Amino acid sequence: MNVQFKKGALEMVVLLALIKRDMYGYELVNDVAKIIAIKEGTIYPLLKRLTNENYLESYLMESNEGPPRKYYKITVLGRERAAELKKEWQKFTKAIKAFIKECEKNA
Repeated sequence: MNVQFKKGALEMVVLLALIKRDMYGYELVNDVAKIIAIKEGTIYPLLKRLTNENYLESYLMESNEGPPRKYYKITVLGRERAAELKKEWQKFTKAIKAFIKECEKNA
């Protein structure tokens, strides 16, 4: 997938994933990687930024497999942001699909 496409969709995908349930970083990477090929190092700076912007909150939870894990939870503001991004994405992709269809007709 085109890197610029990934960058444009990643924030929305992360926020939407966290609407489903709270997740720790590695778990979130695996969930997002099902639809967008990403590396673990890509997600952590985004999580930090989204936390700083109050779209996410984090908390520690004990783990049976090592040290406590940092979980991320979407905030009310984060849910609003996710809805806004989803609406923009749908409008954008609809316009692109229409443009492609028009170009194919005239080809």
